Amino acid sequence: MFRFFKKKEVKKNITLDYSSIMVDMHSHVLPGIDDGAKTPEESIALIRKMMELGIKKIIATPHIMADYYKNTSESINGALTLLKAELEKEQIDIVIEAAAEHYFDESFESRVNRNDLMIMGDGYVLFEFSFISQPPNVFGVIQKIKDLGYKPILAHPERYPYMDLEQFKTFHDWGVAFQLNTISLTGYYGKEAKKLAENLIDMQLIDFISSDMHHLRHAEAFQDALRTPYMEKLLLDYQLKNTLLV
Repeated sequence: MFRFFKKKEVKKNITLDYSSIMVDMHSHVLPGIDDGAKTPEESIALIRKMMELGIKKIIATPHIMADYYKNTSESINGALTLLKAELEKEQIDIVIEAAAEHYFDESFESRVNRNDLMIMGDGYVLFEFSFISQPPNVFGVIQKIKDLGYKPILAHPERYPYMDLEQFKTFHDWGVAFQLNTISLTGYYGKEAKKLAENLIDMQLIDFISSDMHHLRHAEAFQDALRTPYMEKLLLDYQLKNTLLV
């Protein structure tokens, strides 16, 4: 009688970390204001994991969305103050700042028109599209952002399956930087997002990488990404811009 055993998968040892990029510039670690960390304790757990993996500075980017997360600079900075107090209490030494992940809806265009944006570094504006379709007025709004002297960053382009590589190149040539979620390289969001992430890397279109950390499952995937060949390519052979945000 023959027995067939499934070959046990052996995980590649992790030999890299994120210390070379220093800055994680897209995460949801501020407590209680969006779909990320719910409490300061959850925030601390996520931050500890990011620090273990080499992150030296965190720029938290809570959602600003007209229909779901109606955050303002006041609510975001209030959560940041609360978290900083908790970090000091726990004697955790890390630089943490706050900007926002702006959802490209009618409220975003209105914010651009009012010059009411949560920026990072020397004028970077992080925004995201719908996962279903591209906004109809996108190039006009991007031009307004640039006219204000800001630098647009599109969050996780690999998660927009309705866009093709030629469209991404057009956006990049237009002056839109791209931020990749490293956990996409593990297949966390599915095979299609993983493949698109790899194609964008091959085309040299990725400018920033980050965790998009919401919870501990993301923290585990953020670590697992370090085992992937494309993560090795990004960290060893790529000109990433995260360190511009130190």
